[in-house]
Amino acid sequence: MKYALTLAAALVSSTAFADEDTPFVSFQTLKPEVALEMATTAMVACRDAGYQVGVTVVDRFGIPQIFVRDRFAGAHVYETAERKAWTAVSFRTSTLELDKTTQPGELAYGIRFLDDALPLGGGLPVFNGEGSIVAGIGVSGAPGPDLDEECAQAGIAAVEDQIAF
Repeated sequence: MKYALTLAAALVSSTAFADEDTPFVSFQTLKPEVALEMATTAMVACRDAGYQVGVTVVDRFGIPQIFVRDRFAGAHVYETAERKAWTAVSFRTSTLELDKTTQPGELAYGIRFLDDALPLGGGLPVFNGEGSIVAGIGVSGAPGPDLDEECAQAGIAAVEDQIAF
């Protein structure tokens, strides 16, 4: 107990908490209109390439904001796209990259056993111009996870000028 109180006191006095003048934190997240534009653009990019997909955009906390599904996309794309977007936000990295770093024998292999994590390409974190996460996007349904990621990147590219400052 004494150790826990000492640790708590050290954390409270830490300089890691930069906003000492206020008990609040500030953050940014996408407007629904921007999230919808990103998701729709990703879906159309995949459609133009011949793939039927589902696309989920989550906010910076991993909560779904938008889901769009092309007319012939499989039933699995709803869950898969959401989990990819959540994973990208949660681990602050591309799920294609996370797939590589969570293979058997790798230090992060245990991530594969988390219920919601899906280290399978197609999920990307979305950053503002200052390097803060403002959303995540997940695409599912293309014939390969690398192709899902290309469509996700197309969605991000469509709104970059609105979120970079």
